[in-house]
Amino acid sequence: MRHFKKWAFSLAALSILAITLGCQQAENPTTPSINVAQPQSMQAFAYTNVRLTTGPFAHAQQVNVQYLLTLEPDKLLAPYLREAGMQGKSESYGNWENTGLDGHIGGHYLTALSLAYATTGDEALAQRLDYMLAQLHIAQKKNNGYLSGIPDGLAMWQEIAKGEVRADLFSLNDRWVPLYNIDKTFHGLRDAYEIAGKEQAKSMLLALGEWMLDITKNLTDEQVQSMLYSEHGGLNDVFADMARISGDQRYVRLAERFTHNRIIEPLAQQKDELTGLHANTQIPKIIGALKVAEQTDDKAWQQAAEYFWQTVTQKRSVSIGGNSVREHFHSSDDFTPMIEDIEGPETCNTYNMMKLSKLLFLQTADTRYLEYYERATYNHILSSQHPEHGGLVYFTSMRPGHYRMYSSVHDSMWCCVGSGIENHSKYGELVFTHTNSELAVNLFIPSVVAWEQRKAVIEQATEFPDDTSVTLRIKRLENAQSFTVKVRQPTWLNAPLTLQVNGSPINAEADENGYLSVNRVWQQGDELSFTLDAKLYTEQLPDGQNYYSLLYGPVVLATPVTAFKNEQLDFIADDSRMGHIAAGPTCPPEALPMMLDEPADFIAALVKEQSDSLAFIATDNLAIVDKTLAAKHTRLIPFFRIHDARYQVYWPQIDSANLADFVRSANEQAKHEAQLAAITVDAVNPGEQQPEVEHNFAGENTRAGVNNGQHWRDAHGWFSYQLRNEALTANTLRIRYFKGDVDRHFAILVNGDLLVKESLPHANAASSSEFYTVDYPLTQVMASSKELTVRFAAKSQSIAGGIYGVRLLAK
Repeated sequence: MRHFKKWAFSLAALSILAITLGCQQAENPTTPSINVAQPQSMQAFAYTNVRLTTGPFAHAQQVNVQYLLTLEPDKLLAPYLREAGMQGKSESYGNWENTGLDGHIGGHYLTALSLAYATTGDEALAQRLDYMLAQLHIAQKKNNGYLSGIPDGLAMWQEIAKGEVRADLFSLNDRWVPLYNIDKTFHGLRDAYEIAGKEQAKSMLLALGEWMLDITKNLTDEQVQSMLYSEHGGLNDVFADMARISGDQRYVRLAERFTHNRIIEPLAQQKDELTGLHANTQIPKIIGALKVAEQTDDKAWQQAAEYFWQTVTQKRSVSIGGNSVREHFHSSDDFTPMIEDIEGPETCNTYNMMKLSKLLFLQTADTRYLEYYERATYNHILSSQHPEHGGLVYFTSMRPGHYRMYSSVHDSMWCCVGSGIENHSKYGELVFTHTNSELAVNLFIPSVVAWEQRKAVIEQATEFPDDTSVTLRIKRLENAQSFTVKVRQPTWLNAPLTLQVNGSPINAEADENGYLSVNRVWQQGDELSFTLDAKLYTEQLPDGQNYYSLLYGPVVLATPVTAFKNEQLDFIADDSRMGHIAAGPTCPPEALPMMLDEPADFIAALVKEQSDSLAFIATDNLAIVDKTLAAKHTRLIPFFRIHDARYQVYWPQIDSANLADFVRSANEQAKHEAQLAAITVDAVNPGEQQPEVEHNFAGENTRAGVNNGQHWRDAHGWFSYQLRNEALTANTLRIRYFKGDVDRHFAILVNGDLLVKESLPHANAASSSEFYTVDYPLTQVMASSKELTVRFAAKSQSIAGGIYGVRLLAK
């Protein structure tokens, strides 16, 4: 992987560029026939009007530009050209791009190029975007408006147009989430038009929209809703935007039809039924419902979106702003999986939660949404990019002492790469907002804004969190004029802000949203300055377990961890289907630093390091069992600065008297986990997307769901998985069942041969647990195969399963 240089901008060039590009923003009229919300009191600036200047966010933005330009457009275009019956200039990328989700990165790439061009003005990005659009336009014309890389997609859409809908959680008519896939193309075209101002993209977007209208015109609302059982991204979101862009009321109706009633209706009733659901499948649905609510004045959907945001951010998220384990919402009152599992919060989830937060903030001016947005920006999104080679992270484990994997630019084509290449060009989108007469400073990020209404260029200079001073400078103003500057006063301050204008203190009172306002006649060269007196504090795991995260203002602090002497880990993923998972050994508990006694005492004992970068040293109220691994455990730094290392975000907190018991219990659990991992040849979690896709799930008349937080799959017909036995070591198939499943009769077959005829409940159901396992010995013929297709087939008039776990065990 190449290493990218650090980046700094010329402020003078930026100011001129911001004004110039700001005036070139594309005009997208809204027709009066579409009912949209009233103009917001505060509006976001166009991406072209804000430039980042220095610091970690500007650096991340430029590293991402190099990542974008390193990607090969012809490989991203290949699936689209193939599906149009054309020969591309290159083979497609591998990984997820040639195993069923072909073309999904191409849609994200259009958005990412549009954002990066708008926020940097780099013409190489504009040329790349033009090339992508030109080639996609050729493919779209060949397919009469249709544009996608879905394998054999046209045949599938013809089935759907006839009303033949076969939907599962992560498949539709035997394709891997095709609605989710084409959603990326819709969004990419929309963004190429609205963000980058490419008129060609608008005509392509509306042509694709006409195609979708035609496909769905004969479907009932019930048939459309049945399709939405399969992951479908934010199609209602983009259809609502297409109504605004085109003035065509049909897209409002299409957006309503593509809003998933099964999800939105409980939320409208203030019911949290999210446990066990695939998290990122739900978030785009809510973004779209909120946009539809804006256009239809639907108060119920508006309130549903607000309730969803509240329950996810306040009850289902950790300190970095992320949520979910193994991509699914766990129970809001039990965060044990978050601490124990290696597959923690997914970056895509936070990408979408920030979109939702932005919309709600701009609607309401409620800084709760901004505080979450700020927290997620610093701690999940910024940390998800490697600052040298630009690799992107899928899962950020919260298990103490674990680590993360980074994408390889030409090998890794995961969903979090698609959203990741967008993330790092959006840091400036909410730094400032405005009306004609007010400028709000929302986030404390080095940047410059071109405020066209005032013909002003205003710079924000700060090195927060390393330094707490902030200065706003009027870099350009044609004439002295009166307007208001509003400064957000965060909740994470120790004391209220004290403002100075040109070095002299001024009185400013906070409004109901926590902003301090300064209204005066401003002149070029004026400065408004203040200091962010950030609080150092702990935040407990949301379910009340004794695990604590440490924060300095909005910035999560973490510590590097050494688990084993001379350990060598791979941090860059290979091209395997599940290369995004950090599947190495977990950290033994004796290697972890632990917080002794009261968290307040631990905080009080921290010493701020005298250096240019933010850091604290823990000296007291600290326990490390294995002192030989303790050298680097006690330094706490911003989490976004820890890379290529194990780390600890959540600290176990324990009373001194119970330390020995805690370590003993943790070691026993770790030993059990290690023993099971050592004899596991392959395993599947039924009903979860990635494990099922990875194991070539197939089935007929099958269902999946969640019971007491546990995922299951059953069938009135059959379903199957392909398990690997490369080393020919397997001899047992272990299946997990639920005690409550009774009078169910089915066969388990391996490679077409009968393994067992099963009837539930099995005798093992007599155990005290609600769930139990049964071990089935494999025949010698079965054990001698490197690939085992395990099939669960229901007896006539009965049910196969539910199956809660499939594990292939070694001798």
